[in-house]
Amino acid sequence: MNKVVAHFLNGRILKGLTMDFTPAKERFHIVEEEIPGAAPREIAMGELKGLFFVKDLEGDLGHAKSNVFDPQDAAAGRKIHIEFKDGEVLDGVTQGYAPNRPGFFVVPADRKGNTERCYVNAAATRRVSFI
Repeated sequence: MNKVVAHFLNGRILKGLTMDFTPAKERFHIVEEEIPGAAPREIAMGELKGLFFVKDLEGDLGHAKSNVFDPQDAAAGRKIHIEFKDGEVLDGVTQGYAPNRPGFFVVPADRKGNTERCYVNAAATRRVSFI
């Protein structure tokens, strides 16, 4: 089970667990951990801004988000700058971005943050560029 935070194009956020997410499928499921016995919620990929795979569903409210790369972190891949249509900016490292693909994974530059990696829906981006 992966801990995830789903950010939707309409601004909604859903936290929970998934075990069937794969970019090749059009749908996957999230079980909300805060609601014991809750049925899995089906999520359509086209509704997502991004799916954030996190260390903790609560997050760290005291952590100041950063897009600065740690010079000592030699993560594999290419550095990328993502501007979402809603104004959020995310810098990170990717191994799978291609402009013609529906989405791609990113490991955030902020390795001390709660997000371990993120699947970005390309349709939710305004601009994507390599750094």
